[in-house]
Amino acid sequence: MAASAPSQCYNRVSVAQTIIRRRPRRNNYILIIFDSCRWDSFVAARPKVMRKLGRVERRWSYASWTSPSHYNFLIGLMPHTSPRHVFASEYYKREFVKFNERLGCNDFEFKSLVPRLYLPAFLKETLGYRTHAMVSLPVLNPKTVLNQGFDTYKLMEKHNDMRAMLREMKFPEDRPSFYLLNVGETHYPYALPDEPPELWPRISGVHGVFKHLDDHIVGGKLRTRKEKFFDQKKLDELRQRQIQAVRYLDGVVEELFDLVPKNTYITITSDHGELFGEDGYFGHGPIQHEKVFEVPFVEGKLR
Repeated sequence: MAASAPSQCYNRVSVAQTIIRRRPRRNNYILIIFDSCRWDSFVAARPKVMRKLGRVERRWSYASWTSPSHYNFLIGLMPHTSPRHVFASEYYKREFVKFNERLGCNDFEFKSLVPRLYLPAFLKETLGYRTHAMVSLPVLNPKTVLNQGFDTYKLMEKHNDMRAMLREMKFPEDRPSFYLLNVGETHYPYALPDEPPELWPRISGVHGVFKHLDDHIVGGKLRTRKEKFFDQKKLDELRQRQIQAVRYLDGVVEELFDLVPKNTYITITSDHGELFGEDGYFGHGPIQHEKVFEVPFVEGKLR
């Protein structure tokens, strides 16, 4: 009988190893944020590839500017629906439960994030994820408070080149990966990566503020009182450029689908919308208007 003990021990170890091998892997999770992309621009572009993830929803951002909106993302708050007769606490509870599907687990609750309330840190320190961020806009640069809980956090060389992000993405098999991608093609001046800067559209008083996007310097002179206010024809052209940027990005997302492993869940949304002359507004930020909060939202798991 004594001689059989090692064999029994070996069998128990083998069974344990088999259980571990059979345990479903957590999903890789990719959160893609099309900066400034408003809901109706996304819909007008009629993307085919991104729709494969699921139904495209109309949602609302918690903020009208890039930095606070991304903070909401990183504490786990996605753009929200607007249900009637629902307590906010119940809505949040339901939304956080959605992370079980995104991550491929069954025990995620809001309290899982306590006390830091920061998704990247929780994924890295508690669930063992590799965590990465690649951002396009300088207001999200690595020196900001958003760079917490990430193994890598990079401000891209160009503000409008999502394809460059794909070239840096890796998915080791030993641990799941989380990627935050802030995509700038849909941000003013709505330029694609192969378009020379001298051909970018220019609106007096606006272009100067963003002309150094890829130099990590954002500044310039604002419009003076003597300058003519926005030309609606130019604003309509800008909206068409944003729509075209979404069409272009649909092709880049198709390349992403070919790159990622099958056990990958992807969320595509926007941090806020944009105004193109509606009611006398342009842009986003210090604006209280439905179109600056209205964003697209689509997500799902590749199979």
